[in-house]
Amino acid sequence: MDIKEIQNLIKFVAKSGASEVKLEMDDVKITIKTGSDSDTTIVHQVPAAPQIPQAPQVAQQPVAAQPAAPVQEPAAPANDNSKYITIKSPIIGTFYRKPSPDKPLFVEVGQTIAEGDVLCIIEAMKLFNEIESEVSGKIVKVLVDDSSPVEFDQPLFLVDPS
Repeated sequence: MDIKEIQNLIKFVAKSGASEVKLEMDDVKITIKTGSDSDTTIVHQVPAAPQIPQAPQVAQQPVAAQPAAPVQEPAAPANDNSKYITIKSPIIGTFYRKPSPDKPLFVEVGQTIAEGDVLCIIEAMKLFNEIESEVSGKIVKVLVDDSSPVEFDQPLFLVDPS
């Protein structure tokens, strides 16, 4: 099982709302647990056969490192922009600022938004998910480039609630 398959599995479990999923295959055992607030995802890989201890360990290191990267990214903006609300990605996928290439942007810097306004689209497994605002305010900064991949819980926008 490669990293992409594990990421897709994590994304599927997070989106489905399941609290725990266990998967056992010939050489790998994976348990994914999500908290009630969908903020925690834990992946464990344990080699089932002593002959293949290196392959699961190599796959485990990148998976463990990926959630750490988004945690470090908001640290710098939080120091400079502590009064702003950060809107984060609820899923893994590709970030789009427009509904289609010939349409205008959903939101622009300086624009006032209300709860329920569509901010962007994140494509995951050929499904286009509209990401709606959960806060009202003014867009201060767009933190992700159009058509770029995003991780779960990665900061997308900074919003000034005042």
